[in-house]
Amino acid sequence: MVTLSELNQMDQAAFTDVLGAVFEETPAIAHAAWSHRPFVSVEQLHQVMVDIVRSLPPSDQLALIRAHPDLGSRAKMADASVEEQASVGLNQLTPQEYDEIQSLNHAYKERFEMPFIIAVKQQTKASIFDAFRKRLTHTPEEEVNRAIDEIAAIAKFRLDGLIQPTE
Repeated sequence: MVTLSELNQMDQAAFTDVLGAVFEETPAIAHAAWSHRPFVSVEQLHQVMVDIVRSLPPSDQLALIRAHPDLGSRAKMADASVEEQASVGLNQLTPQEYDEIQSLNHAYKERFEMPFIIAVKQQTKASIFDAFRKRLTHTPEEEVNRAIDEIAAIAKFRLDGLIQPTE
């Protein structure tokens, strides 16, 4: 963990190294946030990073969304994603649950051409399955916006895990 004061004093490369994984496989967001220092709170840092994401061209937003792994996947993924999915038992699905989540992942990708994203730390297995089913009825525009909102929530959890509370 680092303090906000330490982050504020880092050069751009070190800052990006520390915060580069906050947004899945997209260290450019941390790189861009560096120029907004000094940050007075984790919330301000988070908001700056989210504003950067929201200002990205749609193609770059879609690339960020597509950098996220499928839920319940056995594929290689970022350490943070592994931990987050394990926290709600997505690494220990029954064969029936595994088949269902794979089916939902497939249906979602077919409909929206991107992975289903949800901030799992505030969910249960049951609520994730329910959200999957409900969100399959949304429009593509609704789901892009929802994915960005969920990515922002994931980023906040990750920042909270990286930065020590106020000194």
